[in-house]
This record gives sequence, structure tokens and C-alpha cells, in this order.
Amino acid sequence: MLPAPGFHHLHLNSVDPDAAIDFYVRQFPTSAKVSWGGLPALRVPNNVLILFTRVPTAPPTSPQNAIWHFGWHVTDTRARLELYKSRPDVTLLPLYTTDEGGAVFVSSDTWPSTGRTPGLTKAQIAEAKATGVQPTRTGGFGYMQGPDNALVEYAGNHPAERFNHVHMYQDDPFCAQLWYQKHLNAPVFAGRTSPTPLTEATCRVARGPERSWPALAREGMFRAPSAAVVFGDVALPWYVRQGDRPLVSSRGQVYDHIALSVTDLDAWVAQLRSTRVIFLEEPYELGDTRAVMIGGPSREALELVEIA
Repeated sequence: MLPAPGFHHLHLNSVDPDAAIDFYVRQFPTSAKVSWGGLPALRVPNNVLILFTRVPTAPPTSPQNAIWHFGWHVTDTRARLELYKSRPDVTLLPLYTTDEGGAVFVSSDTWPSTGRTPGLTKAQIAEAKATGVQPTRTGGFGYMQGPDNALVEYAGNHPAERFNHVHMYQDDPFCAQLWYQKHLNAPVFAGRTSPTPLTEATCRVARGPERSWPALAREGMFRAPSAAVVFGDVALPWYVRQGDRPLVSSRGQVYDHIALSVTDLDAWVAQLRSTRVIFLEEPYELGDTRAVMIGGPSREALELVEIA
């Protein structure tokens, strides 16, 4: 098995890449406007890029594909919340605290989670109320509406501001984790795997019956099963898809694809062919280097970019 790739970039479609980049630089000021491979780009301190392709009309955000949103670490969530509240160009999104309609803008203003993933079920919320559990009002996560209707998370409190994750959905989360391990040698993100060993024959685990909150949807969200892998210092966590329909291809939507960096593209192509991975595009030139596009377990497009 070849060494695990690094995280190279997230690729977005945008009607106005320059305006989108200016928005992100304003909200996350440690990032910078650059150009990479002939495309407008945003570079963040952990040497991660967000690339943009200009499109003539607004890129779709539905039907749902495997890429849900992306997010930054920030040093003080609540300070950012107050800053973002003061900015007319920022649309903050409410996090519903129950299906009865209560909402907050940052997760630390509601009952804290007790599990390995954020959120409490109805029964857990009732217990928190009965026992007088209070919000921590420290750190937590919140969301804003980005350019082109992208969904952007900011979370703290962390030592430094940086791009830290691309949050996803998967048709079968544990099967997807095995896929990333098998084909891309991806390290498993700590604490995000099955408590019992799984194989490709046993990895399909039914969606949990209970929704939890806080959530962007008033009806809550399904957070089980969940899993994750990591490339470099960027995590790809995912939950089971929220609806019953399989996830669609990410190509052409606002989140077009995720790109990973490799040092020997030919070796990777040979290895991926040997394991019968789906190739969406054969090797092609990308700026001063080469890349290839493959399909992930829930039709997410994954680009492998050769770097020196």
C-alpha cells in the first residue's frame, strides 16, 4: 500500500470566484487570495487550498451529494459570533434545539452533548432539563451561509485558525470508512469508527432511529452511524445520509470535488486500477502537474493531484 495522500484542496463552483474568495478572506483573515493551476484560489495557513471554477449560473446544492459542508477552526467561537452578527454580508444560520422550534446561533448556548458526536436525543434533552444541565457558553460550533449557498462551519476554541474539515454524508458510513482505508490507505479519525470490528460483508449498519439536536433542520438530524477518516490535518467526518434516496454525484454542484495530494501519480493509478476503483477522468494536466479523478463510495468525486 502506498503512503496515505495528503489533503490538497476542496474545489467549488462559483458564479463569482473573486467575490467568494474576498468573502472568505474577510471572515477567516489568516487565509489569502492566490492562484493555483491557473484557477482562483484561497490558501489557508495549514497549506490547504480552496479552488474555484467560474460557472455561468448558480451551482446546484440539491439533490444531496456526499459533501455536506466545510469548516474552519477559530480561536474564539463566541467572539466570532459577535463579529459576524455585526456584518451585514454574513447570514448566520440557526441551530434548532428541539423540534418545538427553539434555536441558537452557536451550539454552546444549548445543552452540551454527552456522546462522541454532537447532539442529544429527545430523551437526553428531557434528562438534561430534569437535572438542570446548563449550556457551557464556551466554544462550540455555528454555521453561516457562504457564497453560492455554500454551508460554512466555524468551531472553537482552538489554538489557531485553520481549515480543518469537510463534513460529508455517506450511504453506508462504515462501508465508506473501509473503502477509504482499502483504496487510499486513509487513517481512521480517532473515536469515529465502529465499537466492534467490521468487514465489507458486515459494514452495512441501519440508520439509527433517533434524531438529535442541535441541528440545522428543525426536525433534527440522524447522527448514527457515523465514521471518519483524516488526510494530513484535515478530517473527513460523515454521518449516514438523512433521506432514503442514494446520494448523487458531486460533479457540477457547489462542492464539486475533494482533492488529495500524492507524490507518484502513476503508482496510484496502477494501484487503483488493480482494486477496480471507478475512474471518472483519466490522468490529465492540471496547471504544472497532473491529476486523475475517481469516484468515492457515495459518488463523491475525488481528485488525486501529483505534487513534488
